[in-house]
Amino acid sequence: MAASAVIAGVAATSSVALAATPPPSPKPVPASQSMTTLPAAPVERVIVTYKSKAAEAKSNAAAAGDATAKGTETGESLSFERRLAGGAALVDLGGEASKKDVTEVMSAFRADPSVASVEPDIRAYAMAVTPNDTEYPKQWDLFESTGGMNVPGAWDKTTGSGVTVAVIDTGYAAHTDLAANVVSGYDFISTSADARDGNGRDNNAKDEGDWNATDGECGAGSKASNSSWHGTHVAGTVAATAGNSKGVAGIAYNAKIQPVRVLGKCGGSSADIADAITWASGGTVPGIPANPNPAKVINMSLGGPNATCPSVYQNAINGAVSRGTTVVVAAGNSNANAAGFTPANCAGVINVASTSREGNRSFYSNFGTSVDVAAPGGETRRATDTPGTVTTPENGILSTLNSGATTPSAENYKPYQGTSMAAPHIAGLAALLESAKPALTPADIESAIKSNARPLPGSCTGGCGTGIADAAKTVNAVTGTPGGTTFSNAADVTIADISTASSSIAVTGRTGNAPAALKVDVDIKHSWRGDLVVDLVAPDGTVRNLKTSSSSDSADNVIATYTVDASSEVANGTWKLQVRDVASGDTGYIDAWSLTF
Repeated sequence: MAASAVIAGVAATSSVALAATPPPSPKPVPASQSMTTLPAAPVERVIVTYKSKAAEAKSNAAAAGDATAKGTETGESLSFERRLAGGAALVDLGGEASKKDVTEVMSAFRADPSVASVEPDIRAYAMAVTPNDTEYPKQWDLFESTGGMNVPGAWDKTTGSGVTVAVIDTGYAAHTDLAANVVSGYDFISTSADARDGNGRDNNAKDEGDWNATDGECGAGSKASNSSWHGTHVAGTVAATAGNSKGVAGIAYNAKIQPVRVLGKCGGSSADIADAITWASGGTVPGIPANPNPAKVINMSLGGPNATCPSVYQNAINGAVSRGTTVVVAAGNSNANAAGFTPANCAGVINVASTSREGNRSFYSNFGTSVDVAAPGGETRRATDTPGTVTTPENGILSTLNSGATTPSAENYKPYQGTSMAAPHIAGLAALLESAKPALTPADIESAIKSNARPLPGSCTGGCGTGIADAAKTVNAVTGTPGGTTFSNAADVTIADISTASSSIAVTGRTGNAPAALKVDVDIKHSWRGDLVVDLVAPDGTVRNLKTSSSSDSADNVIATYTVDASSEVANGTWKLQVRDVASGDTGYIDAWSLTF
């Protein structure tokens, strides 16, 4: 069901889930992503700074001798480990020490007149925690390893502060989960009947509703429909408030949303949309006051069929990009080549296709060489289900909405599906990048998103760009954050029918335990991947499940990145990927896999 009927070739490109029944209980959030208190880590080392004239300040041998002497004095097995960059000596306590033992060791060093200072080697932790928003566990599109976009891993570095994202759409229906992040926008609908606010353009971007009362009201083939509150749903995906103990979390939850209204009754006109692009990006529109908060990112989850990009669109987009604004658009929901839809076929935009929770191209998503990248857009029903029904709401994209059938009523949350839902994932990521590194140009942002995308774990007939965007990997790439050390095994291992296969990786040269966010990249070629159970086996034999079997998952291959909390395991040793085929009829092989510490 389209969100809004077409007029002047333009409509919202969301396939909307209306009146969804309450979804079943969500899958639990992975343990590595649950809200936890910081652990009380034991002290295993102390940092000793010697006075500049002391022999231990210059000689590692002297520092080692002093550590041994202090160990004899306190009854501990102390040893000099290494010299730090600032000249201090790192002294190992010989294992986990009690508070009393640490106190005695530090007292012994402090009593030495050659010691300037001594302090424990304490642990630090990433300060980006899982949001406490009540509906966050249902936002699979942000965190699930198969179909999600790896967003939480980016929040340690950026949350979108200082960036305004213009949502050129149906306007804004007031919502308390968005209000703190909304800045003044504009209503560009020039026809009062379409705007439903009694006038033409004005400075009030309130969504008055885009319902159609009767079939044919918006042209031949148009159907009666309720209001979609489409712009509010899109805005929530970009920047819903996080950490407020309610609702959902936006991808760039500290960015600002600027609602720019162009879609009303029967869609919107290309003339109004082009002016909205210019105004939102800080350009001049005759008769309209200057935008006090020019947007660095524009999201347009709208479009319609047209063989070429109209010049009015292209000129407006060129102007926006020249002013430093990244323009993100939806590819369209016709299961057709995106080259036949606009503004998806315009130059200078990031054209976004939609993927499902299973990592396949969504059944409705447009495709083709004009698509730049894919992002989660969800499926609130299966392709074979009756159009307009909502059979799998848990697989849609949950976001902010309004309960009014026609005019605004109470705020709520609903799952939608559509490339309209995929595009704001990329707009949110663009805001994260812009916030992390303001010097990035729109071309830089597009290149970073595309080059750091991962292959679809499922299938995409027709072309889905460079793959599913990976927020953490992209942010790390532009901020220069190291990706860690990777160990891999590319030797093929056959997976026979109803059997278990394993592939090993020997990890060496690491100190201490594995990380709490150990990355496990898996490439398994196998027909009917639902037959497979995939486990990671640690050197001590501890098994961590990566993927369970599913009799309904008939897609081919398991190509995914999993994040595992392996902090209780010693890093060095032989790790195994174990794959069990639990049903007959299909076979395959482990193609390759890797561990990134």
